[in-house]
Parts: sequence; structure tokens; C-alpha cells
Amino acid sequence: MPRSLLSTAAILALAAGLGACASQRLEGPMRGRAAPGPQAALEPIAPAMPSGPVTSEPLAPPPGASASPTDFPPPVGANVSVAPSTPVIAPDPTPVAPLPPPVVASGRSSVVGTWNAKDATGASCKVSLSSAPALDLYKASASGCPNKDLSKVTAWDYRDGEVYLYQPGGTVAARLRQGGAALDGALSKSGASLAMVR
Repeated sequence: MPRSLLSTAAILALAAGLGACASQRLEGPMRGRAAPGPQAALEPIAPAMPSGPVTSEPLAPPPGASASPTDFPPPVGANVSVAPSTPVIAPDPTPVAPLPPPVVASGRSSVVGTWNAKDATGASCKVSLSSAPALDLYKASASGCPNKDLSKVTAWDYRDGEVYLYQPGGTVAARLRQGGAALDGALSKSGASLAMVR
């Protein structure tokens, strides 16, 4: 007998033997009964569980985490009553402390620039204080000043919180003290008041 037919015959014999074993196993408990119909095949094998209300609870937070019951959403299907929304009234803002007065820069660099000078008679002119050095002082100039002492100013210096205006030869024409954004003082020769503002 050819080898392929031999192997085919062996497979058929094996299949027939397995089929007989299976039919004996199935027939054992069912012996003497009619074959089950299609409805019997749909019936559950395990007994039905009694039905009742289903409850659920949120899982506990992982170790190291804290959670309050309000952190979790309600379980699905739970009867949750929603409280009517009430308007939230924000508390009055904390009163803000008043800001301190602005800090006015002081020192030599804070007075550099052009000033409007006004003497005791009410006459005014321009005085420019430069940052360019002039020997051991700084350059200054005056324009349109009716006061002849003030009109001769060519240099200035800042010492001990005061501005000194100098004429040629080193004569002090005026001394002014910084007060806020202005310079207030007096002319040296006459003692008349002098104010300079930006």
C-alpha cells in the first residue's frame, strides 16, 4: 500500500476513535434522555445570581495622597441631588496701603541737566549743569539771566548735598540744597533767594 494512503487511513482511524470517545462522554449523563433542543443550549449553565441594588464606592487614594469625599465624582447611576446654585459673593479686597512717596534721586548725577532759575525779583533764566569736567569742577552755563552774578556762572560742584555755582576765578555765585525735584538756596553776594526747577 502506498505510504500516502497509509497515513490517510491512520488519520481517519484516529478521527473515528476520537469521535467515539466524545460521543460516549456526552452520552453518559444524558443516557435515556431525548437530545436537547436548541432552547436548552441557550440556558445558562451556572445558576442565576439574585438581582438587587448595585452599590459602588470610590477607591481609596494611593498611599501618600490625601483625598476628601468631595474629591471623587458620584458613582455612575447614583441618585445625586443638585443643590440650587447660590451666587458667590467675593469678599471685599484687602485695603491697599498707600504707596510711599517716590524716591527722588540725589547726588551729583541727579542734578546734571538744564534748570529754570528764578531769583527773588521773579526774573528767570536757564542754567545748564554739565557732567563734563572743568579742572576739579564741572562745566556750567547760564543764558538770559538778568542777575549779573548768576549770568557769569561757568562751573559747578556738588558737595555735602549742596550745589555750588561758580564764576570765573572760583568765586561762589550761589549755593543751593536739593529738595525733592528742585534746588533751593541763595545768591552768595546779595543773599537773595534762588530756586531752580526742571
